[in-house]
Amino acid sequence: MAKPMRADARRNYERLVTEAKAAFLEQGTNASLEDIARRARVGIGTLYRHFPCRIALIDAVYQEEVDKLVAYAAELGDADDPFEGLAEWLRAVLRHASTYRGLAAALMESDRARGAGATMTACKVPMREAGGELLARAQQAGLVREDANIPDLLQLTHVIGLAAEKTPDDPEIAERLLTLTLYGLRAKD
Repeated sequence: MAKPMRADARRNYERLVTEAKAAFLEQGTNASLEDIARRARVGIGTLYRHFPCRIALIDAVYQEEVDKLVAYAAELGDADDPFEGLAEWLRAVLRHASTYRGLAAALMESDRARGAGATMTACKVPMREAGGELLARAQQAGLVREDANIPDLLQLTHVIGLAAEKTPDDPEIAERLLTLTLYGLRAKD
């Protein structure tokens, strides 16, 4: 069981998350960690004590949004059409990944990390579980290819978010690419 934070440590943590969110809105997820620490009125060592890597800070900033996506997956678990439930959830994930410049790339980097020393983001596990349940339901209904898996679908969704970020003059690209992905996901009759 984790030891509770002291009051001053809790305040520092909350200021860091608040300032990181503001910096990510202004500059994207590659905002300077030193600048975030300075804005939160703490030293860089304090930032690293709370968040040993950039992904850990990103997790903390986006935890609320991830909780909403997990809850939305639970709601969609009762959808009449399991394929449409999965598709709608992937659209919501795509909207989330497109919220801040650089978030899709950071999520892709986190997804790509493998091995014993790799950072597993705190948000990744519940997202994979929530999406995995929707995918399994659609596969059991015979609507989705059996070889599809949720890590690949989340990675594809992040790639689509990155493509949309890099193509700001085409606001429809994300939906077109997701539609193509969903078409390829369908089980063959």
